[in-house]
Amino acid sequence: MTDHSLGGNRRRDLTLALVVTAAYFVVELVGGMVTNSLALLSDAGHMFADVAALAVSLFAIRLAQLPPTNSKTFGYHRVEILVALANGLALWLVVGLIFQEAYRRILDPPTVRSAGMIAIAAVGLGVNLVSLMLLRGSHTESLNLRAAFVHVLGDALGSVGAIAAGVVMLAWGWYLADPLVSIGIGVLILYSSWDIVREAVDILMQATPRQMRLEDIEACLLTIDGVRQVHDLHVWTLTSGRYLLTVHLVVCRDDGPRAVIDAAQLRLRERFGITHTTVQVDPEDECTEEFRLH
Repeated sequence: MTDHSLGGNRRRDLTLALVVTAAYFVVELVGGMVTNSLALLSDAGHMFADVAALAVSLFAIRLAQLPPTNSKTFGYHRVEILVALANGLALWLVVGLIFQEAYRRILDPPTVRSAGMIAIAAVGLGVNLVSLMLLRGSHTESLNLRAAFVHVLGDALGSVGAIAAGVVMLAWGWYLADPLVSIGIGVLILYSSWDIVREAVDILMQATPRQMRLEDIEACLLTIDGVRQVHDLHVWTLTSGRYLLTVHLVVCRDDGPRAVIDAAQLRLRERFGITHTTVQVDPEDECTEEFRLH
């Protein structure tokens, strides 16, 4: 399947999830106000963040497919990483608001219309499960889509928590269950979003991809015939699944540089999945002299 068709499928899935989520956000917001449930309102707030996250993710996919320009020579692939970071930080903001309101309600638990809360949360869970089904096939393709998936997954957990709190309040009249469940939902959201924020920051800082070790790459390059030394080795992520590498290889003067470069690029592609490489070959005597001068 071509990249274009994959992008079309990702846009279709995101668009459908966006429509479903936006429609139910209004229902859940009104239901939370009518039933006076913080768990329901916090879930509605998270669902609003989902609407924004899905919309921005959809925009990022479209923008990332634009061709490179003279000023943006790598294209717009990093937009998806920026959006993933923004989505992760938005989740943290939502959690902060939930914690603040939960603290207020723990001090003074209000009465909640539990039966209505359960009914609305149950429908919300169904909506979230539909969105998760739409996104499950594509959320591993990019950090941006994974962030959107985590938003919706957090909503599903929120709906489950709201149902559980509603059952407890309906059966035993213990209204502290509402803010306590909301805090639990917030902790789960923080846990699920932490990896996304950390990975986005790593990519923007051009850190070595976590699944690669420079020592392994250097050892692989040193097995190429004629390679004596490896230095100035750098590898980083452009966007999810796209890696770049630059390296200097010190070789014997008698070895042809073209053969060494071809061998290096082949091994990097086959073993590490690095397809964009810049390999500079330095003759051994010249490089040794350079090291001595420095």
